[in-house]
Amino acid sequence: MLIKSVRGFTPIFGEGCYFAENSTIIGDLIIGDNCSVWFQAVIRADVNSIRIGNRVNIQDGAVIHATFEKASTSLGNDISIGHNAIVHGCTIESSVLVGMGSIIMDDCVIGSNSIIAAGCVLAKGTIVPTNSVYAGIPGKKIKSVNPALKREEIDRIAKNYITYSSWFK
Repeated sequence: MLIKSVRGFTPIFGEGCYFAENSTIIGDLIIGDNCSVWFQAVIRADVNSIRIGNRVNIQDGAVIHATFEKASTSLGNDISIGHNAIVHGCTIESSVLVGMGSIIMDDCVIGSNSIIAAGCVLAKGTIVPTNSVYAGIPGKKIKSVNPALKREEIDRIAKNYITYSSWFK
């Protein structure tokens, strides 16, 4: 893993984290406990702060960034960021699944217990209400998250990534 300080900031991370050998974490970044950052994922907090809660997985090739002097990035707990997703200058509340290849732009707010479908693009400033599934380009609500969907997708994937990371420690 590449850990890089910039502008006087060095990443801080909690206990039980896994970082793939070619993952990159940079700058004004705080990562909670039991998180994982997978192969070729980049979390670049060089231009603004990035805060990540507990039990968050950042999957292969994902990029987490922010906007200089305008938009920091904040991720709650129990979040899965899918392969090759881009998360930029936004807030994602807890228990959210961000699908593979999706793009979340500045000033978006993703409410808890939500799913952003694979390939979805959320334009700047999109507000996703709690318990929503968004899909498409631009992203629109297609249905609500019920308890079964939360358990079978959001919770299952977040728990699985804790297991997967244990195989590499």
